Formats: sequence, structure tokens, C-alpha cells
Amino acid sequence: MTYVQKQIKSPVGNLKIVASDKGLAAILWEKMNFKGGPTCEDKTNPILLETERQLIEYFKGERKIFTIELDPIGTEFQQKVWKALQTIPFGETRSYGDLAKQIGKPSASRAVGAANGKNPIAIIIPCHRVIGSSGKLTGFAGGLNVKARLLNFENVATNLKTKAVQYFVKKSAFQDLPTDRALNRERQ
Repeated sequence: MTYVQKQIKSPVGNLKIVASDKGLAAILWEKMNFKGGPTCEDKTNPILLETERQLIEYFKGERKIFTIELDPIGTEFQQKVWKALQTIPFGETRSYGDLAKQIGKPSASRAVGAANGKNPIAIIIPCHRVIGSSGKLTGFAGGLNVKARLLNFENVATNLKTKAVQYFVKKSAFQDLPTDRALNRERQ
């Protein structure tokens, strides 16, 4: 299978997005490598462009639910955990134990944590919304500071008025993100 990739800017660092012909395969932090196979750069792939558009909307506080077709590579157990992650609403958190119970494996919170750590589609499969049972932030591939920023952003976007979201957007370098017009030019 051939995978295509594109680098994009985000308020939490540069991201590498990867797609197969079936859907989005990965959102990786800049220095991470895709483990599913070889990739080639493609700035016009419709899945990558739509992913970028939806991520921009998310970071602007305009999107809470993603509608991209996903194609993550993982074991059956990992896939089950990743499906459960997708049920955590924007602005909310769950513990590893909560997820273990949700998938019918109440004593498997460590295995859930390991699957969470292998999530290849950061942000869209919201592994950042999982915290320790004590309420503390625990491991995150993008770093705990990025996890905290994502959770704070979602909390701001959920609980405060539009002006507060606009202030956060302004202070978080969201203005560097491409506009819809720029994305449409890339499609042509």
C-alpha cells in the first residue's frame, strides 16, 4: 500500500499527516516517523487537505467533531481502545480505568494506557483527553505541555464565550495557519 503525507503547521507544533487510499492513517508530531510503510509527499491529496481543513477549524474553536474517514494501523485491542477514545466528547476527560471498563476489560487499564500511547492519529483520535485516575496528566507522545495546551484549549472553547476563544487563538499563533482560500489553491 502507498501512503501519502503532508507537513502542516499547528499551534502545538508542526504535524505530519499521512493518508492511505482508505483514509487518514496518522497525525504525527514532527520528529516521529510513520511505521505503516513508505510515504511520499503529496500536497494535493483530498484526504490530507480535508484533514488539514478540519484541524484548522478545530484549532480556531469552530469544530468539535471530526468527520474524516480513519485508517489507523493497529492490533484488534488497540483498535478497540481507539474507538473508545473517539467517544470522549470535546472538552471532557476520562481515566485509563474508565476506558478499560468501557471496552469490557476493567482490569486492563495499563494495557489501555499502552494502546493509548500507540495511537497513530493524535488529536482526531483524542488520546490527549485521557488522564490518570488521580486526575494528573500522564504520558503523551507530543509532550505533557502539548497535552495541557490541548486540554486547556478545549476547556476554553467549551466553557467560555467567543471573545475568550478569539483571545486564545490570537495568543497561540493560530494566525499562522493557512486560510480556506490557501487550502483551495493547493487543491487546484
